[in-house]
Amino acid sequence: MGRVLIIAGSDSSGGAGIQADVKTVTMLGGYAATAITALTAQNTLGVLAVEPVSPDFVALQMEAVLTDIGADAIKIGMLGDARIVERVAATCRRLAPMVPLVLDPVMVAKGGARLLEPTATRALVSELVPMAALLTPNVPEAEALTGERVTDEAALLRVAGRLLLLGPSAVLVKGGHLEGDHVVDYLVTADGEVERFESPRIQTRSTHGTGCTLASAIAAGIAEGLTLMDSVRRARSYVFEAIRTAPGLGSGHGPLNHVHPLAPPASVRKARSDAN
Repeated sequence: MGRVLIIAGSDSSGGAGIQADVKTVTMLGGYAATAITALTAQNTLGVLAVEPVSPDFVALQMEAVLTDIGADAIKIGMLGDARIVERVAATCRRLAPMVPLVLDPVMVAKGGARLLEPTATRALVSELVPMAALLTPNVPEAEALTGERVTDEAALLRVAGRLLLLGPSAVLVKGGHLEGDHVVDYLVTADGEVERFESPRIQTRSTHGTGCTLASAIAAGIAEGLTLMDSVRRARSYVFEAIRTAPGLGSGHGPLNHVHPLAPPASVRKARSDAN
């Protein structure tokens, strides 16, 4: 059972943040532990209020988990401000220097509420991005991190390369915000690998928490011992089915269906069969 420490904010509606992360890791067979960075009052219509957790207490939650249960992967989501970014980075360096980090640079909620202070972006880029085994920005986040406008697939691939120069081992830049009948994502690695992923676009309002869910699903795969490529493939399949079978709750951007079965990718099944 792969152990995933999730560092993120709480979503009172259960569709994103810590709640989505725990559901995802659990459904994919992992063990989820948490360090909560903020409490949010929100629903499918938007964020009503945010109450940050003190940086000292965020670090204490991380220390409590890492010094006892441990972690095979760490997933980082909403951090809020520069002080929390810095404490999270310092605690990871001190207690989990070899544990792979999946960093989802959460900046703005689906409804438009800002979840990362503008001054914290610099801290994120300098402190955490270079430590990441994988950075998973969507188009607005990629634009904010690089200052480059992304309007098509060519720009998506170009910005992925620019993000790689910030120091992460790999970047998965997500093209869901671009127009088209298909969603295209690019995975680029520091080793020079480039993989294009494509899936049909599902026309739905139920997209709340997709970024959180994808990053946590990838972290669960890494914690389990899958390769990064297989972790991304399985995670994308999991999110696609979670959107396709979404329960249609709420009046705005509704939550996904996290509770659905998912077989591992064919390559993983074959590797396990060969091992046996």
